[in-house]
Amino acid sequence: MLRLVKVENGLVQGLPAADPRITSFKGIPFAAPPTGENRWRAPQPAEDWEGIYNAYAFAPVSMQVRQEIDDNNIYTREWAVEPDIAMSEDCLYLNVWTPAKDPSEKLPVFVWYFGGGLQVGHTAEMEFDGERIARRGIVVVTINYRLNVFGFLSHPDITAEAPEAPANFGHLDQQAATRWVKRNIAAFGGDPDNMTIGGQSAGGGSVMSQLTSPQNEGLFQKAIVQSGVFTPLYPGNRMPRFRRTLAEAEQEGVTFFEYLGVSSLAEARELDAVYLRDKAVAYKGFWGTVEDQKFSVGNPFELFMENKRLMVPVMLGHTSSEFFSAPNVSSIEELRQMAEEMFGDDAENFLKLCQIDSANVALSKEKAAVSSIEYAIRVLGHENTNSGANTPMYYYNFDADIPGWDNPGTFHSVDLWFFFETLAKCWRPFVGKHYDLARQMCNYWANFIRSGDPNGEDSTGDQLPTWAPYTSDAPYGMLFAEKSTFLEQQPSDMMQFLVQQYFKKNKK
Repeated sequence: MLRLVKVENGLVQGLPAADPRITSFKGIPFAAPPTGENRWRAPQPAEDWEGIYNAYAFAPVSMQVRQEIDDNNIYTREWAVEPDIAMSEDCLYLNVWTPAKDPSEKLPVFVWYFGGGLQVGHTAEMEFDGERIARRGIVVVTINYRLNVFGFLSHPDITAEAPEAPANFGHLDQQAATRWVKRNIAAFGGDPDNMTIGGQSAGGGSVMSQLTSPQNEGLFQKAIVQSGVFTPLYPGNRMPRFRRTLAEAEQEGVTFFEYLGVSSLAEARELDAVYLRDKAVAYKGFWGTVEDQKFSVGNPFELFMENKRLMVPVMLGHTSSEFFSAPNVSSIEELRQMAEEMFGDDAENFLKLCQIDSANVALSKEKAAVSSIEYAIRVLGHENTNSGANTPMYYYNFDADIPGWDNPGTFHSVDLWFFFETLAKCWRPFVGKHYDLARQMCNYWANFIRSGDPNGEDSTGDQLPTWAPYTSDAPYGMLFAEKSTFLEQQPSDMMQFLVQQYFKKNKK
């Protein structure tokens, strides 16, 4: 087993994972600490070290609000089980799980970006244990990156200092880590020319940002986007506030510096990290992706639609009960007005689908409610076929029965336990059918990471149900429910109508 490897900065020692056929390396620095003058600066090269670096434990998590265990909060109940976890601004580290016995094996590589709204999250969360995927012959890498005000603040002084990298430091950390993997993963038995990036929620949105950044040509060969594709649907619907122009972000930075009582970038960099974090929390600002025309040259959804992306196979999907959008109206009359403004001559068709003539506004809104992520994916899938891009796209819907006293449904992020196959770490009373589904999902993911095609054998030796690519003529996907089933079924009438209207409105 590869327990000792040589990377560009020196020797790294790993440990046997729970399965000793897998070696885990935790807390490897991929960049210099983003502290002092490196705060709000693109990641800088890590320094070499003497002797052997013991990569035995996760590094401190990125600076973020402290999570408090609360039985009334499903997310802290599910994952924030260590509220006193070590936290530091010095956070640019990654973790590797490898099944390789020799550096020459050229195994496929999976690089994972965690979610958390770009505000919270970390690689030490229990569900992100890479061992089970690694057992499928994959080298798994999970990376830390800067969050919130540390990762996504902009300011005119920052832009003036580094116009080539004025923003998006958290995304640049992801990029730098992925580049580190490409340069060094052969030492762990990985193939630098067979890399897949993946992420969920804001991690999935980060994959979209990396996929559409002109700086990343040739960096990876496949992408997995889980619950991370959004585009506006009905007027007034709340959308994740992940994007701003550089000018907007700079002005927010000016206002925040005034709130801090500092008059220069140098002063702001001298502030204690915990103090800065707490002030940012009290300020109630939101720092996310900035269209800086360097790393980010536009909205990733729109860039994807225009084929301004890495033309690689993509797997993408969602859970069945997350992020539903419905008309933001309070009366039948408002619903009619909205329909006329949005759909013009097709307004009556929409109202018929809402059953407006036979129901009150609440029921009509319910009939109009659709998954906003499914909507965005179906628009992308339609355009992927009809634009001539026609790169493979694989769509899934996660609709498993999730047990527990809270009867949670398929809440946002619950699928993480399944495709990482880490159900045994969860408090929920999962039973055999859940473990069977997780095994199949992990196999599909591993197959896609290996070849860009999720199809292949289950661990039982049986063929997995065939998963065909999504096309405009066959808009089908895999349903992960009681078992894995490829569903050759058209979307709902409402969904079909809304997708058609998107293209009617946006195509000349």
